[in-house]
Amino acid sequence: MRVLTYPGRRVVPWLLCVLIASPQTPLLAAAVRVRHREGTTHGFLVVRSVDGQLLASGDSIQTVTGDRVSSQLTLHFKDGSLHEETTEFSQEAAFRLISDHLIQEGPSFPKRVDARIDVAAGRVSVRENEGKDHESHLQLPEDVANGLLITILKNLPESNAEATVALVTTSSNPRVVNLRIRAAGADPFSAGGPAREALHFVGHTEIGGLVGVFAHIVGKQPPDVNFWIVGGKAPAFVKFMGPLYEGGPVWSVELVAPKLASEGSGKVPDR
Repeated sequence: MRVLTYPGRRVVPWLLCVLIASPQTPLLAAAVRVRHREGTTHGFLVVRSVDGQLLASGDSIQTVTGDRVSSQLTLHFKDGSLHEETTEFSQEAAFRLISDHLIQEGPSFPKRVDARIDVAAGRVSVRENEGKDHESHLQLPEDVANGLLITILKNLPESNAEATVALVTTSSNPRVVNLRIRAAGADPFSAGGPAREALHFVGHTEIGGLVGVFAHIVGKQPPDVNFWIVGGKAPAFVKFMGPLYEGGPVWSVELVAPKLASEGSGKVPDR
């Protein structure tokens, strides 16, 4: 998951990794058209459990050179674990992924993952638990969206907020799956003033073929993921809820306002 100003993966995701393999089939969806160009941003993030426990904090940093955007999401967990995703993409007429690099390591994750996607070469390499590299060559569709989900959500027409994008799984046998995104209404939120509304989106992983049927039977269908985005002239990320790895718990990732160490002490910081 990044954060698409909330970041977008990979939050989202930002922020997201769909880790159940499916038979690869041709995917014909087109890349999402650029409606709001990405710029240079720096956001501060926290990760919480469903009961509100603080698990991690980090940064979403994005820079732009011409039509090329570089985005890095880094989450440092209290137990020493690390989730880091670095995404490169272009934003000409449409958003197109160039490369994505995901690292997950530490006690919060069941296994260490170091996964790289090179779209132009159609190459996906995955290293798990410091073991042998697994390299695959896939026919990647135009709409592959690892690390781009939030960016894509910010650019959906609000009058027709629905899309299907492709994601590459980060297992040792990577495959391409579809994530169907649909609008789910609007939810109120507060930013220190009057109540506002965030657009709620739900992402559902579509696993095709016999593997998809089997997944439903044995209960291995990945859970839906949820995103909240502020719409309007300058869309922005609000919150993500879902697992960050296969079979993982539901966590929330959201922006947080920084506080000076002197706040609450009544002291004015030295200039």
